[in-house]
Amino acid sequence: MKKIVISGLALLAFFKIQAQTPKDSTGYKPTKLKIEEVNLVSSYYRQNGDNASVTGGIGSQKLTDIANVIDVTLVKYGKTGKKHTLDVEIGVDHYTSASSDRVDLQANTSASSSDIRVYPSLLYTAEQIDKGRSFAIGVGSSTEYDYQSFNGTAAFIQKTKDRNGEFTARFQAFLDQVKIIKPIELRQGQDDGGTEARNTFAGSLSYAQAINKNLQVSLTADYVQQTGYLSLPFHRVYLNDGTVSQENLPDTRTKIPIGGRLSYFLGDHLIVRAFYRFYTDDWDMQSHTAELELPVKITPFFSLTPFYRYYDQTRIKYFKAYGEHTAAEQYRTSNYDLSPFHSNFYGIGVRMAPENGLFGNPHWAMLEFRVGHYDRSTDLNANIASVNLKYKV
Repeated sequence: MKKIVISGLALLAFFKIQAQTPKDSTGYKPTKLKIEEVNLVSSYYRQNGDNASVTGGIGSQKLTDIANVIDVTLVKYGKTGKKHTLDVEIGVDHYTSASSDRVDLQANTSASSSDIRVYPSLLYTAEQIDKGRSFAIGVGSSTEYDYQSFNGTAAFIQKTKDRNGEFTARFQAFLDQVKIIKPIELRQGQDDGGTEARNTFAGSLSYAQAINKNLQVSLTADYVQQTGYLSLPFHRVYLNDGTVSQENLPDTRTKIPIGGRLSYFLGDHLIVRAFYRFYTDDWDMQSHTAELELPVKITPFFSLTPFYRYYDQTRIKYFKAYGEHTAAEQYRTSNYDLSPFHSNFYGIGVRMAPENGLFGNPHWAMLEFRVGHYDRSTDLNANIASVNLKYKV
């Protein structure tokens, strides 16, 4: 947790200095790119389980992850009234994993037993306010010891004439490189090395509509196509004859998720937010996700949000548990993320947004804490805590 405290205090000192500049209350819209708001998010995640994929579906899944993200929104207005927004985000995760440490079958010997992931991104949006139309384009990357990913995003957004409806079309591409690190007993030399490509292309269509002042609904349909090396090279698979092999999965996968969201305002103090998603793919997995949030406004500036999510999935056709695969099977995995299971995730969020700002400073607009507990039927369980601090110029 030390990293979270250090990053938060350093940024607090910086913005305290910046806040000494008087705020412009004239309604002036900047013609130069200026910071509009900054979000600071830190989280701590810890899990336990006994179905590690690195050791063939058995063994410790103990993992911890500390994540810090800073997101900066910059805005300018053109002479014609067009709004230009640039979102700059950078995240840094540090994790330790007991299962990854078993790639070499000896504790504290695997390079992936702990790692740092860095993931910066940029998103530019141009909005024609009078026409209710926006275009967005973005790029990003993610880097860790055995994985390198580059991504691009393009989106088109159109509001209806009465501004009560909004249509969005989005396309994303992820171009990844997976470093080939085999389990030590399957290596031909010190390390086979090399990389394999994995590409993901995703298209999404969504429509949101305000039915009346109390009810809002939205629908989303996605199409995802993956190609390339879709296995993980250090996942072991133990066969029914006692021998060990490597995870092997097809080099294509098509995913189709369809979902809907509903928000209903029950008076001034309670909102009901519900979400459902159905998912299917050509590896024979199907899943259902149902989620419910109930934000309760205790005062105009303080609210509590209990939440609950239920998830259920079938196994892919290539999954079998430890020691159940045969040598005759071309495709095989003992990764319990691809097994049949159901899970529950529940917790609560606390949000504070005082009228005069946090810490007596009007620039510190919002502070939110969220804690949650996750458990699933494969005996995996986890806890997560996060904090989000918003600064507005």
